[in-house]
Amino acid sequence: MRLRSTNDRLKIEHSIVDGVRRLLGRLLEATPEIRSVVPGRIAKVRDAKGKVSVRITVPTTNGYKAIALSDGARQELFISTTMTKEALEAALDQAASKANE
Repeated sequence: MRLRSTNDRLKIEHSIVDGVRRLLGRLLEATPEIRSVVPGRIAKVRDAKGKVSVRITVPTTNGYKAIALSDGARQELFISTTMTKEALEAALDQAASKANE
């Protein structure tokens, strides 16, 4: 199965949680250092209320794994980048503040 993509950097194999797609679009637009973002599994959770939030959990071979929380769901995000964790967190915070406006 081929992955659908947006601007060849956001890989879309299945659905993306509401609000997260807009955040990822802003993140990729403002951060050319990110090679790609692959959204993963979605799970329902009780503590995902309010604004969209993303936190980086673990480093991977080519970047980081992150968890996005929005609208009662959590979604895994695999971010391929050479950025440091601190720089990526700052870029995510900036994109989240713009997406939540």
